[in-house]
Amino acid sequence: MKKLWLDVGNTRLKYWITKDHHIVEQGAELHLQSPGDLLLGLVQHFKYQNLEHVGISSVLDQQNNQRIRQILQWLDIPVIFAQVHAEYAGLQCGYDQPKQLGIDRWLQVLAVAAPEQAICVVGCGTALTIDLVDGLQHLGGYIIPSLYLQRDALTKGTKGIKIPDAAFEHLSPGRNTLDAVHHGILLGLISTVERVLSQSPRQLILTGGDAPLFAQYLHDYQPRLEEDLLLKGLQRYVALQSTVDTIA
Repeated sequence: MKKLWLDVGNTRLKYWITKDHHIVEQGAELHLQSPGDLLLGLVQHFKYQNLEHVGISSVLDQQNNQRIRQILQWLDIPVIFAQVHAEYAGLQCGYDQPKQLGIDRWLQVLAVAAPEQAICVVGCGTALTIDLVDGLQHLGGYIIPSLYLQRDALTKGTKGIKIPDAAFEHLSPGRNTLDAVHHGILLGLISTVERVLSQSPRQLILTGGDAPLFAQYLHDYQPRLEEDLLLKGLQRYVALQSTVDTIA
């Protein structure tokens, strides 16, 4: 049977349908702050996929998650919402208050954490997230505005300077304002990752849409690119849940 996996972010809903651990269908759409309405349009399609269960990673509030749960009840299959735990199947959360850690970061760490391995997981998405892991101990991390968030903030906060979209391609000094902005932002984020790794050497894992770009400038650290790392973490969360608690 097939399984449905949902990643509900602040602006986007992504889904995967898998069978025997292989992705057979996937999609991603902006939900424009109305994930329930978007899901209503998808649930009829899911209804005829012969699904076994749904695993969900959601950064939304309790009210939105409750509506999502109600919509998915139409599928009449178990619905498992992933949560951050102080300890889960041996993995220790590094936050003093685990619930404050983003579920996306928690699942990415859960996907790769292993005994006696020192790891740095960098999520190259809407924000640049950095999480450090020693064995099964999550140490905490950093959150930095992404390439595009930084450019947007500079555009809004700088009078008289218009910064159109351009590619983040080089680290050389910009010889015009457009290049100076893009090269400077990219240099700042690359330098941050390098500083973290110089303080605490470990295996670098990159995930997210901009991971290939960052890999170009971090090749000295032999980065491992992981596509769909959140999905892998969500699958592991559900697989391990039977050893932690009974799936409701």
